[in-house]
Amino acid sequence: MTASLFFKMLTAAVMALFTAIGGIFVPGEKKDICMIAHRGYSGVYHQNTEIAFQKAAEHGSGGAETDVRVTKDGVFVVCHNEEAVLKDGTELLIAEHTFEELTAQPLKAQRLGGDQYLCTFKRYLEIMRDNNMICFIELKGSFTEAQVREMFTMADEVYDLSKCIMQSFDFDNLIRTHEAFPELGIMLTYGGSDSNYERCFEYGFSIDTEYTALTEEMVEEFHSRGLEVAVWTANDPLTLAYCKSFDVDYIESDFFA
Repeated sequence: MTASLFFKMLTAAVMALFTAIGGIFVPGEKKDICMIAHRGYSGVYHQNTEIAFQKAAEHGSGGAETDVRVTKDGVFVVCHNEEAVLKDGTELLIAEHTFEELTAQPLKAQRLGGDQYLCTFKRYLEIMRDNNMICFIELKGSFTEAQVREMFTMADEVYDLSKCIMQSFDFDNLIRTHEAFPELGIMLTYGGSDSNYERCFEYGFSIDTEYTALTEEMVEEFHSRGLEVAVWTANDPLTLAYCKSFDVDYIESDFFA
């Protein structure tokens, strides 16, 4: 983190404190920011597992973000990394193994939650549906048109496409999904070292940006076009206050709801 960014974050935290104190005496309208559980309640429970999504709902998150990959036999599963690490330490590339092979034993334990198995995308959708939560669905790797159609047809059948927002670093994934499902919310996943985001405006895509790349100009550019801004990942009070100082629509966090 640069000294300039740290100063901006500290300033935002101080301003947030004074705003909160002022709100006690002078109540006013305040924009609701939807908090999204990053890979579920992953700061406490094993990320991208059933228990992480269920605990995110209990924690009060408005939605949960997940990462989708495809197994060798075509099952949509949720996992951030290319490989699943099983309980005995075996590392299996998801794209090169069947769902049966990947679930032959629990995942290697991370944080709380006991034995957890690789979670399917369908199960994630069911938990989101049962708790009326927003789905941030990030596609990992390149997806074919057929895979995109199958995946979001499932999302519509199990839950509701209006509650889903598709995301990816891969712009071709965004275009492919938009062409197949024009009404589906689409967000570019954007990191501080990525190239420009202006291409989003051509297609009407929103943005989910790393907090270090967030600027007032970016927020204004998207909002002036009727597009949304999400930010990742606010995992400490200072970063959370910084993100809240912008007029964003969503904030992703491993901890905060």
